[in-house]
Amino acid sequence: MSKTIYVDNAATTAMSDKAIEAMMPYLKGVYGNPSSLHTVGQVAKEALDGARARIAKCLNADPKEIYFTSCGSEADNQAIRSAAVNGLRKGKKHIVSTAFEHHAVLHTLKKLEKEGFEVTYLDVHSDGLVTAEQVQKAIRVDVKADNIDMLSLSAHKFHGPKGVGALYCKRGIPLNTFIEGGAQERGRRAGTENIGGIVSMSYALEETCAHMAENAAKLVVLRDKLIDGLLKIPHSKLNGDRRKRLPANVNMCFEGIEGEGLLLLLDAKGICASSGSACTSGSLDPSHVLLALGLPHEVAHGSLRISLSEYNTEEDVQAILKAVPEVVSYLRGMSPVWEELEKGERPHLI
Repeated sequence: MSKTIYVDNAATTAMSDKAIEAMMPYLKGVYGNPSSLHTVGQVAKEALDGARARIAKCLNADPKEIYFTSCGSEADNQAIRSAAVNGLRKGKKHIVSTAFEHHAVLHTLKKLEKEGFEVTYLDVHSDGLVTAEQVQKAIRVDVKADNIDMLSLSAHKFHGPKGVGALYCKRGIPLNTFIEGGAQERGRRAGTENIGGIVSMSYALEETCAHMAENAAKLVVLRDKLIDGLLKIPHSKLNGDRRKRLPANVNMCFEGIEGEGLLLLLDAKGICASSGSACTSGSLDPSHVLLALGLPHEVAHGSLRISLSEYNTEEDVQAILKAVPEVVSYLRGMSPVWEELEKGERPHLI
């Protein structure tokens, strides 16, 4: 079997050697509960405190502003619900968001709407950007510019393990208890801490932050080569702004094909990509993000999301640029929709 080319890093990333190495002692020898007063428990507590300090340093935060969770989605839920409760105490029930947020955000907001909150979902321009003017017009409360109050992290998105995340909550902002049942995380999140996962996450984040600039520079080069090459496919479209995008993100649409067929055939060639969020991979509906950008359903269905990591190479890019045009051509050759488009029986949308 040929080499597998993994370019679905927005869904999850491979654990780094450093993260695995950091995790192993807490899966074998150091197994104590950090809430226990005996020596075995206190060794685990020292590891927990060290990880909290390590993550805080990466974020330029205070360790007391870091709370550990099971994942980024839990952190999103706790942050949004805490903000909603804090606003409600002041008689404020209006929330501003956008239509292309992660489902952990959108689904929480939908529940809050059912509870009496009013949510304004800002429209997104075709380039994927929301303007400051849009936000300013929608806001009904005072804010401080460039000031992050809460931030969620999910370890498996930066080469750490799955099943562990963190929430940064700025000192002075009340954090609503999300899971009851214990005094862990200063009474804000019950449950015995996943010491191995937390320590591993802290080292993964530290490693990621240390190499962020050089990795971003490398990924921009690979990303732009992919974009330039894939845009040579007739009736293809890059989703989002050409420059104002994440260094690792390439999101394309190819008219006349279905994304599911594209992914399966690429997988047969050893290329692992996606067509949208891994949180909704079982759905046949097109990406809600692409629909929010204004793409019609029939175009959004033919999407391909490539998300790179620093582990990808120039050889990977060349293999993708060879495989994708072949697969797109093959799928179009057997598509009645493409035949109608080529005959002029229906207009091209790209």
